[in-house]
Amino acid sequence: MQGKMKIAVMEGIGKMGFTEKDIPQTADNEVLVKLEYVGICGSDLHYYETGKIGDYIVNPPFVLGHEPGGTVVEVGKNVKHLKVGDRVALEPGKTCGQCEFCRTGKYNLCPDVIFFATPPVDGVFQEYVAHDAELCFKLPDNVSTLEGALIEPLAVGFHAGMQGGAHAGQTAVVTGSGCIGLVTMMALKAMGVSKVYVVDVMQKRLDKAMELGATGVINAGEQDAVKAVLELTGGVGCDLAVETAGTEITTQQTIHMVKKGATIVLVGYGKTGMMNLPMSLALDKELSFNTVFRYRHIYQMAIDAVASGKVNLKGIVTNIFEFEDLQNAMDLSVRDKANIVKAVVKIAN
Repeated sequence: MQGKMKIAVMEGIGKMGFTEKDIPQTADNEVLVKLEYVGICGSDLHYYETGKIGDYIVNPPFVLGHEPGGTVVEVGKNVKHLKVGDRVALEPGKTCGQCEFCRTGKYNLCPDVIFFATPPVDGVFQEYVAHDAELCFKLPDNVSTLEGALIEPLAVGFHAGMQGGAHAGQTAVVTGSGCIGLVTMMALKAMGVSKVYVVDVMQKRLDKAMELGATGVINAGEQDAVKAVLELTGGVGCDLAVETAGTEITTQQTIHMVKKGATIVLVGYGKTGMMNLPMSLALDKELSFNTVFRYRHIYQMAIDAVASGKVNLKGIVTNIFEFEDLQNAMDLSVRDKANIVKAVVKIAN
């Protein structure tokens, strides 16, 4: 396809602008996707606010956005499983396929991954993208491209559940009810976990958790969260805790909230990267700690969960912004975290 496309670029900290570039050419193993929706992720906001995450530093102009859904408009000659008109969710990380981690199936740990919106790789706040066809997953008729854009965060939630060994009959607690906390709660329910409690300090986010199927919620700003979880579990504690808030206090709380022999899955990134934890208690309880870095082999599972009605992805969306309004979308998402649980940018009209 020939022509120009509109691209949103981060021109500096807290500043978005627009430019034009040629529509990318499609390689033999790629498809060209007209993007329709792209979610705004917490990492996008962090880059926008601070210009970096750990060792990943933005060098403007930089394109944010890594949660895309859209429609195939061109197909490379080697692509057999997709055709023009197919609606797809795009897995944003292309790995080398050759390293130890790729060869053993843990491709999310590939050191040479090329991942949308992770500096220096540009993201997809733009009208078109050419992407490896094997990373484009066809959406069933009853799954929209809006939901397709949200498969990416949902994949994190399912990976967290799998890292925690989630299964039927368990009781779990999720700390943090932002987007990742909410999709984790829904993933755990879809995986058969019997009871899932959600902890946060923002009541509107907790109300959203209840709306989406949480067993119960705890406002840690109004009550002792550890005491509340223990009361809800008859003093025993939970089988599984998933920490998505990324704070020291919530991570400490999970150690108190779970029963002996339980598993804690750490998902949230803290501001400093350092934490002090009650490790003597963790040792006494013989707890298992697992961590999450993105996901692997999850996209089809997540799409199937949405298609079957087990996960209400549309329910997490609180705001949809037009592409031209991206500056406002980013600013509001930074300033109003209590009310904007998940914002999505509508790229195509």
